[in-house]
Amino acid sequence: MSIEFYNVKKKKKVSIDESKVEKVKYERETKSGSTQIRYAFKSVDDDGTSLTKFCSETDWNNL
Repeated sequence: MSIEFYNVKKKKKVSIDESKVEKVKYERETKSGSTQIRYAFKSVDDDGTSLTKFCSETDWNNL
């Protein structure tokens, strides 16, 4: 199965195999003091472009 990313250099969508995708969790503290967590998939395209796709927590856990 593959995940679809948008490549900015190519200006089109590319499909990357799941085995080449890394799961990333971004955590930051908001002004009010609570913690915000964002989930994403990261990979690198064949031309060397770094690819990031934000996703839901359920999609992140299912991968």
